[in-house]
Amino acid sequence: MKRRRLAVLVSGTGRNLAAILDAMRRGEIRGQVSLVLSNRPGVRALDIAREHAIPSAVIDHRDYADRPQFDAALAGAIDASGAEAVVLAGFMRVLTGEFVQRYTGRMLNIHPSLLPLYRGLRTHQRALDDGQATHGASVHFVTPELDGGPVIKQGRIHIGPEDTADSLAARIFAEVECRLYPEVVGWLTSGRLRLRHGRPELDGEPLQAPLLEDYDAAR
Repeated sequence: MKRRRLAVLVSGTGRNLAAILDAMRRGEIRGQVSLVLSNRPGVRALDIAREHAIPSAVIDHRDYADRPQFDAALAGAIDASGAEAVVLAGFMRVLTGEFVQRYTGRMLNIHPSLLPLYRGLRTHQRALDDGQATHGASVHFVTPELDGGPVIKQGRIHIGPEDTADSLAARIFAEVECRLYPEVVGWLTSGRLRLRHGRPELDGEPLQAPLLEDYDAAR
C-alpha cells in the first residue's frame, strides 16, 4: 500500500509531531511526513524534524501583510512537498477559509477539550472553573469555523481534586493526545477515514456521533 505523504504544521514543542513519528516507526501509521512547517523559527518541533531527517521550513507569519498572503505561502510549500494531507500539531494560527477549503477532508486538528466545549484557548482552566468531572481532547476535520469541524474521536479522563490547569494539561497530553492523535492520523493515511457530505466516515460507515474512549478507565 502506498504511504500517504503528510505535511505537519507546528508552532512550538512538537510533542504531537513526535508522537506521530513514533507511531510511524512502530508501523501504526502507514504514511510519511514530507514536510514539517512552522510559523515560528527556533522551535523544538524543527529540531525534531532535523533529528528524523525530515524536510522542514519556516514561514514566519510576521513577514506577511495579511493572513491570505501568509496562507498562500503555506499552501505553496505544502503542495510543493507533495503532501496529500495536512496535520495541525500545535499550530497556533487561525487559517483563512480559502486555505481550509483547499484541503477539505484532508486536514486534521487536535483540540484539548471535549468539543463543542471550550473552543479556543485556556481550555484546562475553563474546565476546572466550571467544575467539570471529566476533560479530554478531540480530533476533528478542519473547517473554516474555529475548532468547529466534524469531530471524529475524543479521549476522556477524570479530573482529580488535586488537578491544576498545568497538571491537567500534562495529563491530557500524556494520557490522551499522544495516543488519540496518532490513531486517527493512521485511519486517514490508511484510507479508513474520510469526510463525506460533511460527516466523518470510518470504514465506510458514517459516524452518528464522535467516537469516545475513556483513557483512565482503571482509575
